[in-house]
Amino acid sequence: MAQRPNILLFFTDDQRFDTIRALGNDQILTPHLDALVARGTAFTHNFIPGGTCGAVCMPSRAMLHSGRTLFHLDREGQGIPPEHITLGECLRQAGYETYGTGKWHNGTAAFARSFGAGDEIFFGGMDDHWNVPAYHYDPSGRYEQVCPYTPDPFQSNALKYRRCDHISAGRHSTDLFADSALRFLASHDPTRPFFLYVSLMAPHDPRTMPEQYRKLYEPEHIALPANFLPEHPIDTGALRVRDEMLATFPRDPAEIRRHIAEYYAMISHLDDAFGRIMAALQARGELDNTIVVFAGDNGLALGQHGLMGKQNVYEHSVRVPLIFAGPGIAAGERRGGFSYLLDVYPTLCDLAGVPVPASVEGHSLLPMLRDSRVSLRDSLYLAYANSIRGLRTCSHKIIEYACGATQLFDLVADPLERENLAALPEHAALLGELRAQLCAQADAWDDAKHPVGKAFWTRRQDDLGRK
Repeated sequence: MAQRPNILLFFTDDQRFDTIRALGNDQILTPHLDALVARGTAFTHNFIPGGTCGAVCMPSRAMLHSGRTLFHLDREGQGIPPEHITLGECLRQAGYETYGTGKWHNGTAAFARSFGAGDEIFFGGMDDHWNVPAYHYDPSGRYEQVCPYTPDPFQSNALKYRRCDHISAGRHSTDLFADSALRFLASHDPTRPFFLYVSLMAPHDPRTMPEQYRKLYEPEHIALPANFLPEHPIDTGALRVRDEMLATFPRDPAEIRRHIAEYYAMISHLDDAFGRIMAALQARGELDNTIVVFAGDNGLALGQHGLMGKQNVYEHSVRVPLIFAGPGIAAGERRGGFSYLLDVYPTLCDLAGVPVPASVEGHSLLPMLRDSRVSLRDSLYLAYANSIRGLRTCSHKIIEYACGATQLFDLVADPLERENLAALPEHAALLGELRAQLCAQADAWDDAKHPVGKAFWTRRQDDLGRK
């Protein structure tokens, strides 16, 4: 039997779908991701279902690694229970050498099950990119060591403790994790296939990067989003969460341009890091037998609709990049059918010839990779915490808010979701149809069985016709 393909999963934090030059953004510089697009297949309508808490990345990452849907996770994804076989665990059991580096937001036990080796492991959501509290690989899986620090040395000698066993002062997280991956590639067992998971903290804020990348983007030359608003017109239930407080109210165009410039600079930096890993695979003669997956955990508003964060279900926040390249995958192609991030797991199993565990609920995208005419879904169910629910079809999106507001968008005529059609009489029939589909999908996803879903539907079930 021929050796199974290697797998590189390169995963970014807060990178939305429209941040790759080859996929339509001519303001950003991403030469290495552009090269991946040219040698692989890009899923241009890949989504997350949303999130059950403000830290949307936590459930998103739990869905990626468990292949399970949003309301079938352990709480909000703080952990992945043993009965939910992780992607790394599945590949490890199939004989893969598994190595994890970077951000892990789903508990130490799940990481330990997933990876037989690793380094520069960050357990958490966000931190200082230049002083990452990280762990070396702990074969026991406990990761119990903590490091003391004084958070306010000018005013107090009080100590707090970080979960880590070391800090590489002055080393940016993107380079820290990329270098860890490169060390693995230089020393891994060539007789076994590998699964290399490189999980960045970038481009999540605080958006800092080496100066050479910041200089690539002058804020005054950055185009303001066409759907920019000074403030969001509807109570999302998250208008004053941490992400939204990163810019002044009302939103200032110059400040938004600065945020976008810094966001792009972080992406150009991580693009270079990705390029270094790809070059190492090429130099070792392993690239042709490596399935490369590039994806992001969630998007980000950065001024669109008057928002800054990802605590909503607009396209900018739930639509994320997904590119596959490698043996058996068509080069230079696009797939416009719907996919979810949680589909990556069963897809990789199929590409590697590994049985998909029964706990996985995602759909393999292999039929779409093989045939551009195949579509696996007609609609997408979307949710944020206890305050927003949505349904997206190929042509329209309906968004329902716990406060009682409704939005309806024609995505063909209005892809930036600017004109709310919900109150127009000529769209009443369509609105009713989409609401019925929304309620049916809520039942199919077991939304109301989760505490945040129960809270939302308790407030809205009567006026949405769901009993």
